Amino acid sequence: MNAALLHLMHLVSPALPVGAYAYSQGLEYAVDSGWLNNEAAMENWLRGVMAFGFGQLDAPVLLRCMNALRENDWATANDWNQFLLACRETQELMLEDTQLGVALQRLMRSLEIPGVENFSGDVSFASQFALACHHWKIPAADAVQGFIWAWLENQIAAATKLVPLGQTQAQKLLVCLMKDIPPIAEKALQLPDEDIGWSLLGVVMASAKHERQYSRLFRS
Repeated sequence: MNAALLHLMHLVSPALPVGAYAYSQGLEYAVDSGWLNNEAAMENWLRGVMAFGFGQLDAPVLLRCMNALRENDWATANDWNQFLLACRETQELMLEDTQLGVALQRLMRSLEIPGVENFSGDVSFASQFALACHHWKIPAADAVQGFIWAWLENQIAAATKLVPLGQTQAQKLLVCLMKDIPPIAEKALQLPDEDIGWSLLGVVMASAKHERQYSRLFRS
């Protein structure tokens, strides 16, 4: 029995009570504005954000936090947590990350996972995901792939509600983009500290404009 794998499946499940379904990370504005109006445009958007955004920032920070926790270095784990939050360029992106982080922290506290109290101030989702993976002894390579998968699955779910995609089209898109996860995870595992970070102008603009979007389904 692979207990670590089961715990990873628990962490990346859409049923995890952290509220990720409520956020689209600017995707809603990008659809509403006409930037993304078909399956091909959606595929290009998600592939770019996953590779040059999520894979360049969130995933490597997750790994840094896991490495720090393995060494019982809480100061470094906190530093990477704050670094990630400092990279959030809009109010909505910051609110999303901290609210997901707090929700996962609350869940871990209820599950009596030790170390939750060692994170000071606001917490990011990645840092708390790292703590859960550390506690359940989930290998770093598996953790980062699961982390990216959870993000992609949530984005596809949001796209299904926003774009004229049927369930079958959405699943085809998910399977297509799934192939990108292993190389993105491998890059995150090897990325030097000085190369961590990103600024995708389209995502930032979509997120900022979403704050004042007249009608919306999602919180970001």
